[in-house]
Amino acid sequence: MVRIRLRRVGKKGQPSYRIVAADKESPRDGRFLEILGHYNPRTEPATIVVKEDRVYHWISKGAQPSDSVKQLFRTIGALERIERFKKGEDVQTLLKEAEEAAAARVVNPKTRRD
Repeated sequence: MVRIRLRRVGKKGQPSYRIVAADKESPRDGRFLEILGHYNPRTEPATIVVKEDRVYHWISKGAQPSDSVKQLFRTIGALERIERFKKGEDVQTLLKEAEEAAAARVVNPKTRRD
């Protein structure tokens, strides 16, 4: 079974994560099938970038998001679009909505939280 989950990268004490499609049995930082995006919790607000077209591809193949990835998807509004995708809504419409939502999010690449 394929899971969409986080893979930790970055130095000690400076975590950053990749959102990957990986086999359920593989270790957290082990083998994966494809990188679907990245998440940096150290910025204010957190940086979340997702390739939603590839997420839809893996969801259609039966992949399940982990709980932490579900929370990230909920934060950026992708969880609602995934549910609509499962019900049969057009992918192009959903991708256009995703692009508009990503453009509306204001992300400052500073990593200091002063």
